[in-house]
Amino acid sequence: MRVSILVALVTIPVIAACSGGDDTQQQTPPAAAPAASPLPAADPNGKTHTIEMITDGEGNFFRPAEIEARPGDVLRFVLTVGVHNVHFVADSNPGVTGLPPASALLQLPGQTVDVVVPQTTRKYLYFHCDPHALIGMVGKVEIEGD
Repeated sequence: MRVSILVALVTIPVIAACSGGDDTQQQTPPAAAPAASPLPAADPNGKTHTIEMITDGEGNFFRPAEIEARPGDVLRFVLTVGVHNVHFVADSNPGVTGLPPASALLQLPGQTVDVVVPQTTRKYLYFHCDPHALIGMVGKVEIEGD
């Protein structure tokens, strides 16, 4: 009986949605999404910096939590233990364009996220793990100049 009620509850909206309508009305296409800033490209001569994402008896953290890098270098975040992501939050990096979106949560040891360091006039870029930021899983990239 419960299955029949559930089927009816799901089927009625589907039938209603699929029923014909007045085809004489003009359809308005959805508005285009604003163009996102392009992500920076890696420098073929740049370095790859490895940052581990860790959960252990001491807490949740990045190792190292402070990195020196140049624009075009790649920051490779590697999940060692735990469930983590990396997020360069715009609020923590005002005026910086080309920041990557928050990564997905990594769950399997060895999974990686690569982030290219953008060209910026700022001296530092800040990042964190969304689920663990409030307990101190934060980091910083010092941007080296020419």
